[in-house]
This record gives sequence, structure tokens and C-alpha cells, in this order.
Amino acid sequence: MGFWGKIIGGIAGFATGGPVGAVMGAMAGHAADSATRLGPNAANMAAMLGSREQLFAISVVVLSAKLAKCDGPVVRAEIDAFKRMFRIPPQNMKDVAELFDEARRTSEDFEPFADRLGEAFAAEKPILEDVLGALFQIARADGPLTRGEVRFLQRVQTGFRLEAREWERARDGQARPGAGASEMPGVDAYAVLGLPKDATDEQVRAAWRKLMRENHPDAMASRGAPQDLIQRATGKVAEINNAWDRIKRERKL
Repeated sequence: MGFWGKIIGGIAGFATGGPVGAVMGAMAGHAADSATRLGPNAANMAAMLGSREQLFAISVVVLSAKLAKCDGPVVRAEIDAFKRMFRIPPQNMKDVAELFDEARRTSEDFEPFADRLGEAFAAEKPILEDVLGALFQIARADGPLTRGEVRFLQRVQTGFRLEAREWERARDGQARPGAGASEMPGVDAYAVLGLPKDATDEQVRAAWRKLMRENHPDAMASRGAPQDLIQRATGKVAEINNAWDRIKRERKL
């Protein structure tokens, strides 16, 4: 089995933790048996293997490794932050560590991985925002952000096609709309919908509809989202609807 075949097969059961929390499904390695080592076409190769879960798992490892490397030698704090953000079962650690080390050693660019991940999850922007937030935590693990790290993260934002407010939430560690904030006492219903309080009725209605389209379990299932992510969507939908109901009552809509 070639390098990519071992990696993709080896990280079956790879899971994301920290702010992401979506379990990546089983990954078949046989399709990559003839692949070579990490190279300029690796992101395209991962995308062509037929599973967004495969692409996701490979991309977050590569992006994390290259981010840790961009400000100098990788240190233990950065590796520990990576493990904390993207938890990996012990039986898969060797394979993921091999990919992490390969990614930080090579001079290949990280941009294709950000771009392909952004394309694959274009309809699930909350996932991409959470990944960017995890990368911010890895970058800060060894001290304040450097200019190189900021440039790296800005390029990831571009590849993910995230807007300024999504960048700001990821940077500042803020809860995104539908991510549990409405369970806190005194939460601002407008913040759940990602709106200012002076938003028009039409803007509120449009934001509610957009979030419902993005987070509804049936819609996510039709887009091929992992089962655990679909289950989490049920709670998000309830939070979004609670915020919408509160605003409707206040405005007598």
C-alpha cells in the first residue's frame, strides 16, 4: 500500500474535537494504493477519492502542520493544540503523525488544501468557520500571532470563502449563530441569527431562512454530511427557531 493509501486507510474513525465536534466517517484506503508521497497534486488526489470525509481529515492535518511550521520550528505546544482541536483515536495516531510530519517537512503549498476543502464544504460554512477557529488556537499555542501566521490564516479564510464576521468570530473564539449560544441565560436572539438589533424585518426573516437551510438535518443529509453532524443539527435548528420566535414576538410579526 502506498503512502496515501496507508494514511487514508489509517485514519478511519478520525474525529474532530474542540469547537468542531463532527465525527468523520470510515475511510477506505485501497483507492489510494498507487498514490505517491505528498506533492502538489495531493489535495486534488484526496478530493477525487470520492469522500468529503477523506478530504476533510487529510486537509485539516496538512493545514495544521503547515500553520505550525510557518513561524519557525514546530513546538510541542502546537502539536498538543492540534491533538486537542482534532482528537485522534490512539490506534490512528501513528498514521496521522506520519502525515503531519510529512506535511511540515515538504515545501509544497497549503493553498490547494484550503481551496478544495472550501469547495467541498461550501454549503456547510459553520464547519469551515469551526476549522478556522481551531487553526487560530493552534497558531496561538506558542505565543501571540505572528505576521506569517496571520497571512496564513487570511489565505485559509479566502480558500474557505468566509466573510469578515466569520473571520472575526473564529479569531476571537466567539460562538457562531446556532452553536449553543441561545442556551445561555440572557442571550441576544439577534446574535444567534448573526444580525444587529436594528436589522429590518426582512433581514431577520432572510437570516432565519438561510440558517435553517444550512442547518436543517434533512438538508444536511441530502448533502452527504456525516451522521454525527446531522444529529447535532437538530439542536442548532431548535436554537435558531427559538431566536426567531423571540424576535417575532417582540416585533409582533
